[in-house]
Parts: sequence; structure tokens; C-alpha cells
Amino acid sequence: MVAQIELDNISLTFPGNVQPVTVLEDISLTLEKGEFVVLLGPSGCGKSTILNLIAGFTKPDSGRVLAAGKQVQKPGPERGMIFQQANLFPWLSVLNNVTFGPRLGRHNKEVVNARALDWIHRVGLKGFEHHAPWQLSGGMKQRVAMARAWLPEPEVLLLDEPFGALDAQTRLMMQELLREAWLATHTTMLFVTHDVEEALFLADRVLIMSARPGKIVEEVVLPFGRKRDIETLSEYPGYGEIKQHVLHRVRQEAKRHLG
Repeated sequence: MVAQIELDNISLTFPGNVQPVTVLEDISLTLEKGEFVVLLGPSGCGKSTILNLIAGFTKPDSGRVLAAGKQVQKPGPERGMIFQQANLFPWLSVLNNVTFGPRLGRHNKEVVNARALDWIHRVGLKGFEHHAPWQLSGGMKQRVAMARAWLPEPEVLLLDEPFGALDAQTRLMMQELLREAWLATHTTMLFVTHDVEEALFLADRVLIMSARPGKIVEEVVLPFGRKRDIETLSEYPGYGEIKQHVLHRVRQEAKRHLG
């Protein structure tokens, strides 16, 4: 069976002021169809760069990036992305922001609008279809971004700290909303975060990255099952030990980065 995403011995160097900076070194990872994988690691270790490589925004110096067995050459609708900022068009309504992508090409307006409204309702924004972005809170804007990303039915969603700028309660709500949508769609997910608890709630697997140059130094397969409750997950046998281990490993790499 062909993997949904495969990075095969990826290395990447960026130009620097004094000398080139090696961002990623010999990265290999595989995402199976329908998996939820989280990347954890210190700032500057290349987590977001991995997302950009898979999205097709960046090309590696060496190695291959494959999506469904085909080499990634450029961005495509089968690989959606959600950023930390919602990046909505301020002059468009919620509905028009969600449908913006399909409206750039050939589309059936009634079908696209019906599907967009379904997603707007699914992310809890029923009644806000014709509101402008300035009328929405930060969490509501990210829900619009989520609906927009899912509307084209991508095979893979790449999420770059999408809840990092939200307050604690909104963040928990968004995590639950994201899990519900993922379980309903079976989209393959690659999620970047610095938050260990967020990673343990969302992921099937957590990949821990080293300080720059970024390498994957450990994989943690989570035993919690997919039917998780954010309020009771910490009571799961072994949760405390897994959290402590992951936190220690990430802090180890962060200290190495600072040292």
C-alpha cells in the first residue's frame, strides 16, 4: 500500500549571513492514510519547513517528497494548509472566504455554496455566514480557516501551530473541533506544535525533532485510542509517564539548541 506522504532522506540548507544554515538533515518520515501525526521540537528545528516541503512551497536540496507515491513538484489542492494566523480576506464574508479557492476555477456555485455552508455549520459558525472577519473573534477566524481548508476535500492537511495564538479555553475547544472533523473525514493530518499536552490529545504518533539541524530523534506511538475525552485523558494509565518522557525529551533538545 502506497503511503499518503513520504519524505525520503530529505536535507535542506538555507543561505546565511556568514555561512549556509543546515535546517534539515537526513529526514525520513511516512504518513499513512488517515493518520494524525504531530511534530514536536524546539524553535528553529525545521518543523514548519517540513510542512512547506510537503505543501510544495519549498524544494529539498536532496531526497524526495512523495504524495500518494508521486513526487511533489508544486502546491496542489490535495494538500491543504492551516497557519497560525487565519489569513482571511477582510473584504469578504465568511462564506466568500470559505469558497474563495473553488471560485478561482470552474465550479458549480450552488454545489460549492451548499458544501461551504455545511462546513461553516460543522465548525460552529451557523448564522455567521455573511459576517465580515472583523466581526469575529480569533477562534472564530480559525474556524473559518478550518472550513476553507477542508472544503476542497484535501487528502492531507498540514497545520502549522494553528491554535498557538488563542487563549487556553478557545484552544481546547478548537482541538476538540479539529479531532471531530478529522474523525469524520479520515483526512491525513500533520500538525506542528510546541505544546506537549496538545500533541498527546490529538496524535496517533508524536515525532520529536532535534535542535537544528533538524532530525527526527524519537517516535512515540500513543496508546490512548481515538475516542479521547480532553477532560479525562490525563486519567489514562501511563499518561503521566508518557507526558513526562515527551516533555523531558523536547526540553533536552531545546536546551541543546540554546547551548
